[in-house]
Amino acid sequence: MPGLVLPYSVMADAAPICSYGQATCHVPSLADLFDRVIQQSSRMHGISTDLHSEFDHYLPSKNFIGKQRCHTYAILTPDDKEKAQRLGREQLTEVILRLLMAWGDPLSQLHWSMSQDQNQDFNQYRSNKALEISDIVRELKDGVIKVAERMKRLGLNGNFVSYISPENVDPFSAISFYKRGELNSVDHQDLLYCFRRDSHKVKTYLRILKCSTFPTLDC
Repeated sequence: MPGLVLPYSVMADAAPICSYGQATCHVPSLADLFDRVIQQSSRMHGISTDLHSEFDHYLPSKNFIGKQRCHTYAILTPDDKEKAQRLGREQLTEVILRLLMAWGDPLSQLHWSMSQDQNQDFNQYRSNKALEISDIVRELKDGVIKVAERMKRLGLNGNFVSYISPENVDPFSAISFYKRGELNSVDHQDLLYCFRRDSHKVKTYLRILKCSTFPTLDC
């Protein structure tokens, strides 16, 4: 991977952000920031997998949903680990952020739609899980931006974070992509299938990004 690679032990910010009057505070290193977002991405993928599995108990399973069925199909992503490893750190970070930003509104709509369903017991559980996923995506996006900004300060990434915004990331609304009007259970299942797939990509790409930044780790 081209570009500067710093030792794992020196990946700390020289300018700590502490509360006023706080005598001491822990400044998370870049490695710490990576660990946090990787843990969040694993949690996000785990919840999405569990929630999608719940649907399989209530709805007939689908053998296959084509790539273009997902509203994120226009976001170019590496098909496998080897292709992801060949991307530069800046490119891979951008792919991760594009995927996360593309799911903000769809997950909020998914949560709202599930909360309106009449099957109170099951759908209360699903609605709560959808809200939890939505919160994780928002926190994870913010965490990845912090990682990218820290990498920029360390000379590991260029200045690209500032121009990645929802306006140029998600040209399609997930709701209008499927259909206009209220979502039904099949739409919920489709969205969760796509999100589970994309969340797995995010988790994988973050691990690859960390390993490319810290090549001395056993990845």
